[in-house]
Amino acid sequence: MPATPVITVQFGTYAAEMHGYLPRQAQLALSKALNRAPAALLLGPRQCGKSTLARQLLAERGDAVLLDLQDRSDRARLQEPELFFEAHRHDLVCLDEIQLLPEFFSLLRAEIDRDRRPGRFLLLGSASGPLLHQSQESLAGRIAQVELTPFLLSEVAPAIRWQQLWLRGGFPESLLASADDDSIDWREDFIRTFLGRDIAALELGLPLPLMERLWRLLAHLQGQTLNASRLAGLLDLSSARLQKLLAALEHTFMLRRLPPLEANLSKRLVRSPKLYLRDSGLLHNLLGIESYDDLLAHPQAGESWEGFVIEQLIAAHPRWRPHFLRTGHGAELDLVLERGQRRRVYEIKLSKAPKLSRGFHELVEQLQPEQASLIAPVETSFEIRPGIWVQPPLEVGQQPA
Repeated sequence: MPATPVITVQFGTYAAEMHGYLPRQAQLALSKALNRAPAALLLGPRQCGKSTLARQLLAERGDAVLLDLQDRSDRARLQEPELFFEAHRHDLVCLDEIQLLPEFFSLLRAEIDRDRRPGRFLLLGSASGPLLHQSQESLAGRIAQVELTPFLLSEVAPAIRWQQLWLRGGFPESLLASADDDSIDWREDFIRTFLGRDIAALELGLPLPLMERLWRLLAHLQGQTLNASRLAGLLDLSSARLQKLLAALEHTFMLRRLPPLEANLSKRLVRSPKLYLRDSGLLHNLLGIESYDDLLAHPQAGESWEGFVIEQLIAAHPRWRPHFLRTGHGAELDLVLERGQRRRVYEIKLSKAPKLSRGFHELVEQLQPEQASLIAPVETSFEIRPGIWVQPPLEVGQQPA
């Protein structure tokens, strides 16, 4: 048996060795999906680790076959899909890059209706909008969906410090690169390929330089509320065209439009969504940030930190709906998570000695959430006011002690 590969990670004077596969938070959810539904759809950005997770899962099962639909020889095996499915009816069939064969969903529906046993198909895809539409239209009641993000802090700590994850982002090739320069180069290549291939494949009819300009503008708008008419004017686009482009970035897991909370408060509320590029490493490349010192000195360090923490919090609460809340007078909750009648609220500060704003305290009094926390780069959690806790990044998603 070959030796287990060793991944060496270095950040400043800190180094760690991790042996082999890093377990993913989505793996348990994916296993549960395959146990309850005939098909499971694993969604996530390109190169976030979907194929690696699928191979790990298939290796554990044994009764599985994997087809990469970017590979001509694998696609050729599906020229007679009915015969292929018949030959592998008792195997878990994994189809990687399923967005390349959108017409295949109707064939899957017919095959699943012949045998509705759970765990028959695992589909991997990189563009959520079209895939969700296809799967919901053709496989309603037959498919479960799971999202895989780039690496989360809960998945890599303590082997990797939060500072490195924040600087480099969570894409495996970027995070685990042996040097900062290699990480930067990988992210630059990713941006170039994403714009030149993934966005081009969506046939939006937008010149590449304009799409790149939009992405860089969004980097400078990190954490700000969307002013669609102003942004459309800067790009000389109609508002409708801009919304289509923002939706494309959302569907490819690059952009998060965080919606405002619909709350019955006595104050006037901001109604526009806030914009965040989801991966902090890609954000930093677009802003020209190359080192941790550069990051701390950058005028948008606070907004970058806010987006980074928000992604960790949302991933830690998969069944909760995320929002933000801001009044017309500037009082704000950076993140409000809702599940039924339950609420958890968060303020996010890039400070070792964070202070609560008066507006935060007032909004907590009005909403009466079950948890109110301030996430900051501190070492240990502490209660800053009765019922309100300051928590470090490693405790994101945990109930304060």
